[in-house]
Amino acid sequence: MFRILSVSRRTRRTSLNLFAALGLALTGAACSDSTGNATSGKITVLLTDAPGDIKTAMVTISQIYLQGSSEGDDASGRVILRDTPVTTDLLTLASSTAELVKDATIPAGTYGQLRFVITGGYIEVENADGTTSIFASSPDYAGLPAGATVNGSLKMPSFAQSGLKVSVPGGITIGGQQTVLLVDFDVSQSFGKEAGTGKWVMSPVIKGTDLGNTGSLKVTLAKDAALTLPSIGGTPLTLGQFKATVTATGGTPKQLALTDANNDGVFEADFPYLPAGSYAVDFVAPAGITAFTTTPAHPATVTVASGVSGTHAAVLGGVTQ
Repeated sequence: MFRILSVSRRTRRTSLNLFAALGLALTGAACSDSTGNATSGKITVLLTDAPGDIKTAMVTISQIYLQGSSEGDDASGRVILRDTPVTTDLLTLASSTAELVKDATIPAGTYGQLRFVITGGYIEVENADGTTSIFASSPDYAGLPAGATVNGSLKMPSFAQSGLKVSVPGGITIGGQQTVLLVDFDVSQSFGKEAGTGKWVMSPVIKGTDLGNTGSLKVTLAKDAALTLPSIGGTPLTLGQFKATVTATGGTPKQLALTDANNDGVFEADFPYLPAGSYAVDFVAPAGITAFTTTPAHPATVTVASGVSGTHAAVLGGVTQ
């Protein structure tokens, strides 16, 4: 069985971006020949995203396919995984997944790329004055909300023809073994405003990591029993107004809100599918807080191990307004 999942991240930058990470889980073959070699395998595609600053990020994925080991764009080495269009707001997929392809049987072999044919989309961007503007692939894009005013264009170079290319070092091998690949779509660098114009351009930055070399990290924040939280603008401060971030060396911060689902006073943020390695874990205070202290001190260095669900627990000890 071959599966694809996706996870995303977004940060507040001059060049905003949209889409996040894709995870491919390739699970081996449903069929084999007389020699015992796999002749086919199955693939499932799941899509998810994390919250961020862009208000809406709608895309229409019209086709998903695997390309043969050659780098060409011709259809001769193409294996279609899905050709039924799906339109989705990536920002509604935070901490969840959408199933795009389920158990599609495909020939065993090595494929050079995974591709998404994206035939339309729009982003809604917050302006400095608090209003929002919409940038769409076309003024009549079918995914636009009724009555929407399009303020500018969103360019998606060649994505509707040859598709958005996800290259995998060494290729994607479908066979009797199980392989898991995480394809990280860096949203903080994948959308930017074209200089001197009112246009936005989608220029994805993507890297692949074996999902077998990933783990997860739960970041928690509790309050010291002796600490009394102040009010900001007449509203009592809560831990839920803080956010957690994890940043790989040389990477883009992944930021999530802290929530207390079981009302035990400990606020949590879960970061799945982190490539194994060293991360800086920190917290972002709400407006009105100029400094704060935690135990252990922030930022803290945490190591994520393959196949391990780790936890970084911090206690808020003081805040300064």
